[in-house]
Amino acid sequence: MFTERTSVGLDVHARSVVAAAIDGVTGELVQARLTPSHEHVRSWLGGLQGPVAVAYEAGPTGFGLARFLGAAGVRCEVVAPSKLQRPSGDRVKTDARDAVHLARLLRLDEFTAVAVPTVDQENARDLVRAREDARGDLMRARHRVSKFLLRQGIVYSGGDAWTVTHNVWLRRQRFDSRALQTTFESNYEAVLAVKARRDRLDAAIAEAAANSEFTPLVRRIGCLRGIGDLTALALAVEIGDWHRFAGNTIAAFVGLVPSEHSSGQSRVQGSITKTGNTHARRLLVEAAWHHRPRYRAGKALRARWELAPPAARARGDAGNQRLHARWNAFDARHKRHVIANVAIARELAGWCWSLAVLEE
Repeated sequence: MFTERTSVGLDVHARSVVAAAIDGVTGELVQARLTPSHEHVRSWLGGLQGPVAVAYEAGPTGFGLARFLGAAGVRCEVVAPSKLQRPSGDRVKTDARDAVHLARLLRLDEFTAVAVPTVDQENARDLVRAREDARGDLMRARHRVSKFLLRQGIVYSGGDAWTVTHNVWLRRQRFDSRALQTTFESNYEAVLAVKARRDRLDAAIAEAAANSEFTPLVRRIGCLRGIGDLTALALAVEIGDWHRFAGNTIAAFVGLVPSEHSSGQSRVQGSITKTGNTHARRLLVEAAWHHRPRYRAGKALRARWELAPPAARARGDAGNQRLHARWNAFDARHKRHVIANVAIARELAGWCWSLAVLEE
């Protein structure tokens, strides 16, 4: 329930902040255009009838303003833009109207807030997302090389691509045309540069996973198959506070639950919602494929178990057996593998949650 006297909506941009404040006693509406300076915003809020609560939409400006106002003793909510309620007939959208709309929703408590990460959590999140960008850049750079060679009628047939042997073969390629030779060298140099960048990020992630505030959580989640240091750290910083979920709600946060359109006696379920955190969903889907082969605790998994507490090892072993059994059940029903894998990823999210909230 809203308890403050004044509700304030902020439409925050890189170079300006449009503010609207509604006094709950007098009903007065105060509007202003402010600079993006946190001090300026705090000073303007100080001139309003208190206590004051503030809301603004999550966006590229980040969470710095929310942290600053929170440290100053002002309740500040960061609102999920995709969950904002807007009248269907509203065809006028301006910064001022958006600020007033936020102030009204805040007073009515009709909004969905996002969790504001800590500074360390946001820094680690930027690191794993930089690695995600490097992965995509490397894939595109490799595609440019392989498709360039394919256009010239050159196809590698010596085994798996992008191995040591394949790289030796690539370095031996020569073209009579100077233009083609320059193009190939440029594309191949891009592959090497991006791969080096990815490897540096991998080293930084391994260091953060081994020596940071997220290390205990990373080691517990790592007891599951398919979840190494990179995936475990990424899930830890993308989800944030795992205790705000339950085992049957964490999958909805990452968009792994079926969509539904029901009315009366009709109930129709469709594909997964794909809402929420895209990065965490992709990692869970990739990790789920590791549970299809026969379950055997290999060297890498046992090495991760050695770093985890006994309760986490036992829980992880139970989860690995359960998820592999689920794969066998889907195979016995001849379920399409991509559909079965999403179902495994949905259950894997629950097992990750159980390990994340496990008491040390």
